[in-house]
Amino acid sequence: MGNRALPVRAGRAVTLVAAAFAFGAAAQGPSLVVGAPRDADGLFLNGVGPIEQAGASVTVPFMLRRVGTTIAGRDGASERVENDGDFLRENAGHSVPTVTWIGHATVLVQMDHVSFLTDPIWSDRASPLPIGPRRLVAPGVALDDLPPIDFVLISHNHYDHLDMDTLRALADRSPETRFYVPLANGDLLRDEGVTNVVELDWGSQVTHGNVTIHCLESQHWSRRGLFDWRKALWASWAVIGRERRFYFAGDTGFFDGFAGIGAALGPFDLAALPIGAYEPTAMMRSSHMDPEEAVRAARALRAERVLGIHWGTFDLTDEPLDEPPRRFRDAAAAAGYSESAAFVERIGETQAF
Repeated sequence: MGNRALPVRAGRAVTLVAAAFAFGAAAQGPSLVVGAPRDADGLFLNGVGPIEQAGASVTVPFMLRRVGTTIAGRDGASERVENDGDFLRENAGHSVPTVTWIGHATVLVQMDHVSFLTDPIWSDRASPLPIGPRRLVAPGVALDDLPPIDFVLISHNHYDHLDMDTLRALADRSPETRFYVPLANGDLLRDEGVTNVVELDWGSQVTHGNVTIHCLESQHWSRRGLFDWRKALWASWAVIGRERRFYFAGDTGFFDGFAGIGAALGPFDLAALPIGAYEPTAMMRSSHMDPEEAVRAARALRAERVLGIHWGTFDLTDEPLDEPPRRFRDAAAAAGYSESAAFVERIGETQAF
């Protein structure tokens, strides 16, 4: 495990009591959104309504640059460390709270005697086409070396977050693994033979083992083809146990709802927040956070520790591949986070939280 592991805090009981008061106070201040809004055609919307979409003058040159970098490649991908999964498989019985970065938005979390994955992708490309973004760094843990996976959280249906090859492999590995998805994403999995699926709306929750899983608001959009824009919901997730509280943002722009989530369900012991895919700003700013916004989100969420993810695995956007962690560390320090409280991991690295 990494050398930033923190001891269990003696004030946990006080923290949980404070969280209970915060939940009661949320009715007077920021609160959770219950039920994702839709437009007159039944298509899902963000809380702010339609979000800004860049025009062809931005998107066409961007796509041409993406083709160029896919072919030529760029330096700056994340470092990787070997992880054979031995500790993780053993820890499935002991449940020391840990987080392991598999790569991109995929993390393996072990807490409160459950092991779960977020937006798992083990595929070589984040695309339905053979010319799409190529994986730059191998997954941090091989699929066969994972511990038993109790459940999987999917934030939305973009190919770098909902990878059907990986989901089928996980379902084949264990029929008991459950897949939690936002509304209208279930049929996509069922049509591919992944049947242990539960769909949730914003503000809904379900109990799984020793934890409660909350489906929560995010600011993004959905599409897998030409004619399905916003037909499926996108979401962030909170997993709340007796010992730890974890938040996963998925893909999202910065939005006011972070404060409501933090007030109702925080403080979080750990938040995994995206820090990459923010350039060109005119195209990305409404649906992706930059590193500084990720730190603002962490503060709004009342996250005691924050892990920067969604960078250095696939070359998806224009910023230098290794820029997000540098800006994230600087912004976190300016916001008062210590180096151990706001951190990035090498792919394959495991840390306690």
